Amino acid sequence: MLEHPKDMLRRLGLSPKHSWGQNFLSDEVVLERIADEALLRPGEPCVELGPGLGHLTRYLLATGAKVTAVERDRDMVRALELQKIEGLTLVEGNAAETDFAKVAGADQVVVVGNLPYHLSSPILFEVLDQVEHVPRAVFTLQKEVVDRLAAEPGNRDYGVLTVMLGLRYRVECAFDVPAHLFHPPPKVDSAVLRLTRLPKPRAEVKDEARFRKVVKAGFAQRRKTLSNSLKSDKTLSDDWAPVLEKAGIDGLRRAETLSVEEFAAIERALG
Repeated sequence: MLEHPKDMLRRLGLSPKHSWGQNFLSDEVVLERIADEALLRPGEPCVELGPGLGHLTRYLLATGAKVTAVERDRDMVRALELQKIEGLTLVEGNAAETDFAKVAGADQVVVVGNLPYHLSSPILFEVLDQVEHVPRAVFTLQKEVVDRLAAEPGNRDYGVLTVMLGLRYRVECAFDVPAHLFHPPPKVDSAVLRLTRLPKPRAEVKDEARFRKVVKAGFAQRRKTLSNSLKSDKTLSDDWAPVLEKAGIDGLRRAETLSVEEFAAIERALG
C-alpha cells in the first residue's frame, strides 16, 4: 500500500505548491486505471511528466515499461531520489519544454502525466509538435478541459485544440476523477484524456503549420462568421470568398460548426 501524499509531504517537511498547481492523486484504483489506459508493454519507452511524489510512477513501472520521469520541482526531485525507485530514470526539467524522444532515448514514446491547468495547453501543443514520436498520450486534466478537447462540432466547448488534436489523434475522455481523490483537493473535478495517434491524418492537408494558422484564425473571433474571423490573419489570404467557395464552405457559418475535414478543405483551397 502506497503512503498517502499528505503523510509523505509531512514526513519530508514539504507542502504542495499552489502556484505550480500541485495536487497529488492518492487513490490506488484510479492510479492503476490511468496506467492501464496507457496500454504500456514491457520495455516500451514512457515519459511521465510531473511525477511529483511518484505514486503514478510506480504503477507505470509495474507494467514493465521503461519509464523516464521529468520533474522541474527540486523538492519533488529530492523526494523521488530518496525513494530509490528501481528502474526509474529521473530527469530534472520543464515538462512543457521536453523533447520526449530525446529524454527517453527512443523514437516512439508514450507520454503520461497529471497536468496542472496552466501547463495543459503548452504541453498539448508539445505533443502536437512531436506527434511523429508520440503514438499515445494519457493526461489527467481538469474535466472542463477534457470535455472541450473531446467535443464534437457544434458544441460550444469545441475549439482550436479540439480541431488540431483531432487531425492527428483519436481524442477520448477515458473516465472522470473526483476532486476529493487529490491532496489537496482542487476546486473542480478532473478527467483522464486518452490520445491515440491515427495511422494517417484524419484529412489531407498540404501544410500542417498553415492548417494550424487557419484553425486559429477561424476561432479568433468566435462570435463572428467564419469569413469575418478568418480575416484576422492577413498572412493567409487577402480574399477569403473564393477560398471558401473552392472549399465548399459557407462563410456565414461559425468556426465551432466546422469539422476537422472542413478546416482541412479550407487549408487545401489556399493553394
